[in-house]
Amino acid sequence: MDIKPLRYFLAIAKNASFTRAAEQLNVAQPAVSMAIKKLETELGLTLLHRADRKISLTDEGKRLLLHAEKIIQATDDALLEMNELRGLNQGEVRVGIPSMLGSYYFPPILMAFRHRHPTINLKVIEGGTWQLQKMLEDGELDLSVIVAETLPEGLETHRLLKEEMRVTVAKDHPFSQLESITPDAFFDEELVMFKEGYFHRRVVDRLAREAGKSPKIGFETNLIPLIKSITQQGFGVSTLLSMVVEGDDQLISRPFNPPIWLDLGIAWRKGAYLSQANQAFLDFVCKQGHDSENR
Repeated sequence: MDIKPLRYFLAIAKNASFTRAAEQLNVAQPAVSMAIKKLETELGLTLLHRADRKISLTDEGKRLLLHAEKIIQATDDALLEMNELRGLNQGEVRVGIPSMLGSYYFPPILMAFRHRHPTINLKVIEGGTWQLQKMLEDGELDLSVIVAETLPEGLETHRLLKEEMRVTVAKDHPFSQLESITPDAFFDEELVMFKEGYFHRRVVDRLAREAGKSPKIGFETNLIPLIKSITQQGFGVSTLLSMVVEGDDQLISRPFNPPIWLDLGIAWRKGAYLSQANQAFLDFVCKQGHDSENR
């Protein structure tokens, strides 16, 4: 079986559109349509529903999709490894980093790595932890930072650091007079939160369920400076990693009672081939995490 039609099929499945798939693949739409028709003829199966311009997978198409993803990923890994054996280093690292870590923990690490390996291209994708995890599983990223609460079976991880989530308030907020903050007290306040899909929000939502509370969210934003500004001006209470509020004399932070600690790690697909560039980045980041914990 020619692998090209499988790439086309995978693009159609992800985009639910021949047009968008062709744009993503940078080929003419008729070529995509002909390749899929030929694939269906070769297999003797209908893979796509084409009613009213809405593209969806048949049951047979859904089964093929599971195999196609594995075949494409395995092929790409094999080609990359063979190229590197011929000395053709790809020189690119695609890494996903959540917003808080991207703003406060990773910049010096990324710059130090780039200084040591100037020929390696770093492609940094910022987003919610669970969005990045899905991109990693789908092969759109080579590495990603995740919160290691529940590790999917298809991923391997190396622990980077342990960070505390702290309640963050304005200097004149009553919480500033307390040693620690209970979940009940926290959820009685109007909150400034990240949007859904970010580990910051996911942890808070889980805490609310455990406390039997419904969060009163006054502001939703993924912009950390805006979260800090809104909180500083007394328009809400937030919770941020200790590294984000450390040294900020305009905000007060207090631990939860009981404290909330997060294990942050860097993950990659289990069994996937890591290029020389990715392996170099992984080794470098893990060493930085080890060194920071030993300081």
